[in-house]
Amino acid sequence: MSHKILPKIRFDEMNLNPAVFSILQNVGYETPTPIQSMTIPHLIEGKDMIGQARTGTGKTAAFALPLLSRIDLGNKRPQVLVLTPTRELAIQVADSFKTYGAKMKGLNVLPVYGGQSYGVQLNQLRKGVHVVVGTPGRLMDHMRKKTISFADLFCVIIDEADEMLHMGFIDDVEWILKRTPDDSQTALFSATMPRPIRKIAQKYLTDPQEVIVKPDNTEQKNIHQQYWIVKGAKKTHALVRILEAVSFDGVIVFAKTKTSTVDIAKILENKGFKAEALNGDIAQNARERTINRLKNGYIDILVATDVAARGLDVDRISHVINFDMPSKVEPYIHRIGRTGRAGRTGEAILFAGRNERWMLRLIENKTKQKIREINLPSNKDINQKRVADFKESITKALFSEDLNVFQSLVEEYVKDQKIPVVKVAAALAKLAHGDTPFFLPAQRELSCQKNISSKKQKQIQIKKPSRIKENNLIPLEKGMERYRIELGRHHGVRAGNIVGAIANEAGLESKYIQNIAVNQKFSLVDLPYGMPEKVFALLKKTWIKSHQMEISKCA
Repeated sequence: MSHKILPKIRFDEMNLNPAVFSILQNVGYETPTPIQSMTIPHLIEGKDMIGQARTGTGKTAAFALPLLSRIDLGNKRPQVLVLTPTRELAIQVADSFKTYGAKMKGLNVLPVYGGQSYGVQLNQLRKGVHVVVGTPGRLMDHMRKKTISFADLFCVIIDEADEMLHMGFIDDVEWILKRTPDDSQTALFSATMPRPIRKIAQKYLTDPQEVIVKPDNTEQKNIHQQYWIVKGAKKTHALVRILEAVSFDGVIVFAKTKTSTVDIAKILENKGFKAEALNGDIAQNARERTINRLKNGYIDILVATDVAARGLDVDRISHVINFDMPSKVEPYIHRIGRTGRAGRTGEAILFAGRNERWMLRLIENKTKQKIREINLPSNKDINQKRVADFKESITKALFSEDLNVFQSLVEEYVKDQKIPVVKVAAALAKLAHGDTPFFLPAQRELSCQKNISSKKQKQIQIKKPSRIKENNLIPLEKGMERYRIELGRHHGVRAGNIVGAIANEAGLESKYIQNIAVNQKFSLVDLPYGMPEKVFALLKKTWIKSHQMEISKCA
């Protein structure tokens, strides 16, 4: 593998297709990021390559721009394949290709992922597709059924390779690579380079160029990191107070579980915030609508799990709030990378328990930044913010609305009733605000810091997937059901393969896929109670290691 640092070059020096180059100004791209300036020349020339850079560094554009520049629009068969670990990322990458190729007349880009109707994908494939972006499981289904042909493929991109490894998809990726043209270009992108990823590169890449973009913390310096120590207060209460006291545009609140995302979003909505949940239990079309609503300002707060938010790229995110502490440093860095983009400043707030201070130190060492401790806003802080918001809303209305009709009505009312106009304005403000008191009490702080019972504070600890012996089964936990899969060690199946297949097709976070027992000819797995029939039917048809899963519920 050759490693070479290229001098910084401009977009107009990269030999991009004029239609692609002309769109860059529209999307606000002026200067290439390091990963773009070092990657695009290699991909334009058709060289295999390895790109190591973390999420949020402009990686998608680094491979989309040069590959779009090489596409033959007259050929309606797939020429570019991008493999992604999750359907959210598949949709995000496909949208990026469509954006960068907006001036390429007739360009067709198809995201292919589990959970979407086969009919939709088959119709697009019949019409003709230039770029396919997909998750391994669904792509393998199409390849087995011969509903997709990669005979004209000139490039394969493996995106988020380390995440592929984490989700148990590496064997599937190899299966796909073995069935793509030998002379096609292959590029692998990953935030980290564990040994199994290196082996894939050595096996399937030919003399690859290696590009490593080391984090210089420049972007993180634009993010003000803060933490609040959970001192017995209800975290949802604390979250509401913080949101009431800060000025924000868009916010992502990260929670551990799907149930938490729904509960938190409901509490925020009841408090008057425009909030919605995003998790794997929400249907794909509903998730897409939610993300678009956030982008377009119909909602301001998204409460999401890590998996559901992976690949999410929304410019207006000003705050990221880590409602639950992540288990590792990397997810935290990915989370806060959703804000502070393109030179803007962002705010990151972390809720940390007293016994989680060790993780704070790890995060500080990794980001090379001090995280500042904050206290919950006082009633005075919140009242000042309410006054400022009230005045701002008046100013906006004065300059952005046609007030002629209402001005005439108020003037007429003042003249008839002989009441000062300021009193009429106050009455109208009260009418708009409702019966809820405008100010919080000046003398009495809300009981945020009072201890609540340890029973209420206790968080359910989710066990990591573990193998269990056939004759020594772990008892079912409350809220879980046991399933049997007709595949085992005899079929070459490992626990990671089962986690990856279920996580991808059912949209279920791996932490909820528990107690995996891989036996000789079958396997057992515990999943959350109440699996929808549609998801169950989909899992029955899911393939692992070239065999259908044939999952069934244990009696």
